[in-house]
Amino acid sequence: MPFPTADALHTIAEHSLRACGADAFAAGPHLARTPITGTTIGSVGATVDAATAVERATTAFLTWRTTPAPVRGELVRRIGEQLRAHKGDLARLVQLEAGKIESEALGEVQEMIDICDYAVGLSRQLQGLTIASERPGHRLMEQWLPLGPTVVITAFNFPVAVWAWNAALALVCGNPVIWKPSELTPLTALATHGLFEQATKGLDVPAHLNQVLLGDGSVGAALVAHEGVPLVSATGSTAMGRKVGPVVAARFGRSILELGGNNAAIITPSADAELVVRGVTFAAAGTAGQRCTSLRRLLVHRSRLDEVVGRLTPAFASLPIGSPLEKGTLVGPLITSTALVNMQSALAAAKADGGTVVVGGERHFADEAPEAAYVRPAIVAMPGQTQIVHTETFAPILYVMAYDSFDEAVQLHNEVPQGLASSIFTTDLREAEAFMSAAGSDCGIANVNIGPSGAEIGGAFGGEKATGGGRESGSDAWKGYMRRATNTINYSNALPLAQGVEFG
Repeated sequence: MPFPTADALHTIAEHSLRACGADAFAAGPHLARTPITGTTIGSVGATVDAATAVERATTAFLTWRTTPAPVRGELVRRIGEQLRAHKGDLARLVQLEAGKIESEALGEVQEMIDICDYAVGLSRQLQGLTIASERPGHRLMEQWLPLGPTVVITAFNFPVAVWAWNAALALVCGNPVIWKPSELTPLTALATHGLFEQATKGLDVPAHLNQVLLGDGSVGAALVAHEGVPLVSATGSTAMGRKVGPVVAARFGRSILELGGNNAAIITPSADAELVVRGVTFAAAGTAGQRCTSLRRLLVHRSRLDEVVGRLTPAFASLPIGSPLEKGTLVGPLITSTALVNMQSALAAAKADGGTVVVGGERHFADEAPEAAYVRPAIVAMPGQTQIVHTETFAPILYVMAYDSFDEAVQLHNEVPQGLASSIFTTDLREAEAFMSAAGSDCGIANVNIGPSGAEIGGAFGGEKATGGGRESGSDAWKGYMRRATNTINYSNALPLAQGVEFG
């Protein structure tokens, strides 16, 4: 397969950046790299330090918090318009930096557009409550108010959608945003910020409503520790969350943590085989297994094990692997060579634990793109859930295990530390309902007859246990970006006390 040169990729990136209203490449300390070839395609300049960014955001907050919420929604509506107009340009940068195939990159930008639409409507529905008071002549009410500067830390695998999940809600809720993107995806962040700035033109909004801070983990650490940041929304590994959570909690801040996943699908005796093959293949191999919701464990009833593995094996073996810029490619590269090493180490550990690689795991295009990391998604038959199966490896490895009873399947499903996404394939209504009940899946997302990967913006996204417990996107996730105030108004001439207390 022919791979484009670094110069060619640089040109593509520069064109997309300019189209999004962002500054083109300039000599700077932050390298822009593409997993398509594993090479550097340019560099970008420095940004302000964390303290300056928080100071600017705090100043912006003083104005933005008193701006009517529907007016704040108008800005988000314009952001959505910019995204629609430049969907292809931003998606191309997602391909270059995250290695996604075209349809997935376009889908990520569409997700940004969808959450903007959602947030615009939300800007007129930030509703509180009126509560019956036990005291005559009193009104008891609850309202939601802006919280303050919101730090958003994003990972490489969804370099722009996760910013939008957070920023669209934070902005309509009255909060400025400080964005620390992955150091692997600076270009998508700069392009998104360019579109944001274009959306503000002609609107009376304060400066520095959205700031991008490039850099390594030290930049994120400084933002996380800053006393002037009431909310940190961080997406990444569980290890990262173990560092972020205690620091924020120690200063009585608030955090939304979206961390690791070790997602499973249960295949029951009644499962539709066609749905299983299509749903499992995408969930395990899509985005080269680099989604937090990627399918990593397949729990198959023993009566269906040979059939399911027999159908999945040729599907995995025939997946087109290559440059995500090429039409027809379904599996692009791993993000770095380190990810490839981690995948190979996990496969070796699985074999040592008695596992058998049924298909996949081999590297591709080592000669044509020696600095890139292309690999065929792997299916590994395991005798049980060993330590390596309990460990999330951010790569396309699907561990397959047999079970004998529904209760056993649920137990196996829930015994891993992570609790993000889950699914069951069944045509038995009782199994489907039991899986979604309190005694079933312990994850934040539980699906029936679809894989665990992929989410619509209308529902709250997030998981339990080592996944962090955070919620973003739809439903009432917006409440995480606001503070709650309970108010009592006395419109009488008397002063009765609650609970019948007398003091006089």
